[in-house]
Amino acid sequence: MAAPGNALRDRRRAWTGVGATASPRARRRIRIRPGRIAASALAILISLAWVFPVYWMLNSSLLPNTVLTSTTPRLLPFGGSLANFLAVFDQGTFWPALGLSLAITLTTVFFCLLFAFLAALAISRFKFRGRTSFVLAVLFIQMLPAEGLFIAQYKMMSSLNLLNSVIGVSIIYIAAVVPFTVWMLRGFVAGVPAELEEAAMVDGLSRTGAFFRITLPLLAPGLVASGVYAFLQAWNEFTVALVILQKEDYRTLPLWLRGFVQASATRATDWGQVMAASTLVAVPVIIFFLIVQGRLTSGLVAGAVKG
Repeated sequence: MAAPGNALRDRRRAWTGVGATASPRARRRIRIRPGRIAASALAILISLAWVFPVYWMLNSSLLPNTVLTSTTPRLLPFGGSLANFLAVFDQGTFWPALGLSLAITLTTVFFCLLFAFLAALAISRFKFRGRTSFVLAVLFIQMLPAEGLFIAQYKMMSSLNLLNSVIGVSIIYIAAVVPFTVWMLRGFVAGVPAELEEAAMVDGLSRTGAFFRITLPLLAPGLVASGVYAFLQAWNEFTVALVILQKEDYRTLPLWLRGFVQASATRATDWGQVMAASTLVAVPVIIFFLIVQGRLTSGLVAGAVKG
């Protein structure tokens, strides 16, 4: 008959999964659990650090300016309202700025993906004279500081009568975004074996048909990831738009948002309206990410392991 102490110890081991009766998986899970807890806690802290500015923007957009300028911060929007958003809409300048930003951004994304995809396809699939020089030129263009090109870009757009136009700003954005996008898409194109197209051609498809039915669907995640990059660069760009768009009623959303921060000498900055305007600027980006998030995740993972 087992001693009472041994029986109690055996039952405790059975309950906790510790001891000779515990499986190797259970013992391994118990050993690494403190590390998992620490890693999870660190991930939560980092996530809170990322999310807090967004939360503070939303919280401040619902509070009056008198509360925002007080010495005691209010972490919850108790007593808040949509008055700041209504004041922003009452000015009547948001919708024209939104339309201009969408026109410039969508134009930039479309032509940037078109040019970058053709260039990446040429670099990855074909060998031609000057291929190495082209690759080096793309790298060199990426090293040029954007600020050093402003005067040349302004004079070029002025000579072409493209100041204060969607086409003029889009041309500069496309030229700035294409080099990096070429490198992004090059890894995706190189990760799709050319033998897939050859096998499809053996089965009776033409080269064009094999490309559109076999290769292009496999490159969709890469196109989405590159499109997100181009979208963010065009949507958030400020300095080029400030140089090229000089009319007061012809402003993109970043230029429009600056008007809320620049207060006159007799009027203080209404930070509630500034935060409400910032929220409105961020809404289209959030909607865009919700639409492409599935393809974006697979594209980023594929781009990390291919090339």
